[in-house]
Amino acid sequence: MTQITSPFPDVALTEQTITERVFADLVTRPDDVVLIDGPTGREVTAAAFMDQVKRFAGGLSAAGFGAGKTVALMAPNLPEYCVIFHGAAWAGGTVTTLNPTYTGPEVAHQMADSGADILFTIPAFLETAQAGANGKPVIAIGTPEFTALFGAPQDAQHPVDLDSHIVALPYSSGTTGLPKGVMLSHRNMVVNVDQTIEAAGFERGETTAGFLPLFHIYGMTVLMNVHLGAGGVLVTMPRFDLALFLQITQDFHCKRCWVVPPVALALAKHPLVEDYNLSHVKEVFIAAAPSGKELSDALSARLGCTVVQGYGMTELSPVSHVVPASRPRSGAAGLTVSNTTCQIVDPETLAPLPVGEEGELWIKGPQVMQGYLNNPTATADTITPEGWLRTGDIARFDAEGYMYIVDRLKELIKFKGFQIAPAELEATLIALEGVNDAAVIGLPDDEAGEVPIAFVLCAEGGPNAEAIHAHMEANLAHYKQLHQIRFVAEIPKSASGKILRRLLRDQVAQEA
Repeated sequence: MTQITSPFPDVALTEQTITERVFADLVTRPDDVVLIDGPTGREVTAAAFMDQVKRFAGGLSAAGFGAGKTVALMAPNLPEYCVIFHGAAWAGGTVTTLNPTYTGPEVAHQMADSGADILFTIPAFLETAQAGANGKPVIAIGTPEFTALFGAPQDAQHPVDLDSHIVALPYSSGTTGLPKGVMLSHRNMVVNVDQTIEAAGFERGETTAGFLPLFHIYGMTVLMNVHLGAGGVLVTMPRFDLALFLQITQDFHCKRCWVVPPVALALAKHPLVEDYNLSHVKEVFIAAAPSGKELSDALSARLGCTVVQGYGMTELSPVSHVVPASRPRSGAAGLTVSNTTCQIVDPETLAPLPVGEEGELWIKGPQVMQGYLNNPTATADTITPEGWLRTGDIARFDAEGYMYIVDRLKELIKFKGFQIAPAELEATLIALEGVNDAAVIGLPDDEAGEVPIAFVLCAEGGPNAEAIHAHMEANLAHYKQLHQIRFVAEIPKSASGKILRRLLRDQVAQEA
């Protein structure tokens, strides 16, 4: 059996909850500003943050929403988000995070499935939150009702079992099927913070523009918990706005930008970037969805910085692979992080494959989730009896341990027996001047099984269909050619940047 182990040293499995892990660093710098509200400039010091967390935990417990309860949080990024998350965790509760763009029925589904006892939101989302709260109390951040919840401080972490207590319950993105509650323990989250710090080479004092949504595991771990727990500063952005992102990155001399592919695309191609001084940026880290070598190289050339990728899943807390800036490899998704083992498996026979061959990526490590809430069948389908997490991603490793994502197992297009990876076609499309974004799906075909079709977002005056076909023919094999090109104004994506192919498939099916 060919197993790939980490080139990084193991990190210690500490006996801390996630909030104790964050506090362990904050107590060393009580007067440092650690959270800044990007739009207003409002600052929160480490001491003030810890005090707010403890008082919020005390208030939750006094109101009956502490230990054993599930707190739902549906809000954009702002300092209070971090206070609510860690206040609930300090009180011994569970936090389920909701996408703030959800509709009432989507809120209702997650509230019911998670068994949430109370929902926190912002005034702008109050009507939707109340419509989906299933009769549970809803409190808007910043209102007198919210302020009244801050009570006498709870000085110590409520005792919990680090391995079994579910502290975070984010929901998977739903790119296939209904979103599922991913059960993450304190152990999962703490070890992944330390794994990320080690692999990414995080340094004290790092400041970043935090637009990655904190309800998503990428933002939750890498922005909130790594920055607070490793000497960093987080400047929160309630939504992505390119001008504000560039302004923060310039003004705070940010050395590293944590982004998703659509933002990387903007940094590589948008003319607004030229109006800002980004000379302090040394690294752009892309994760949450595959990014082609062409995009990484274009971004690196424009900003004069190192561009690297990482890989993970909500089910992995989320990080399992990181390309360190000290060892960049264009197009690679990462080296395996500390305490983690991988293998590539034939998706049909489940037989392990040697290095260099493509198959499903399986991962084992202390960051692997506890399972899907209320869904033992999905859990058993995802985690083997031996503890391997079946990622559903097709990948390969090179001889030096770098992992490359080929595509999603379920997104492969099968054309006359050939397998076509949409990500490859999308990367080729985006490499064409004037193409700003693209998505590829398989269209059912009686003769071929499936044929690839593309949804293309072009800049004004961009290439026409004939030019795109010529570009694809010049770069890809005959069986990978597009059978249809649709010009669109937007590519549907999740908050983490994943293309929502199912929405495109649904659109095509409705038209048919």
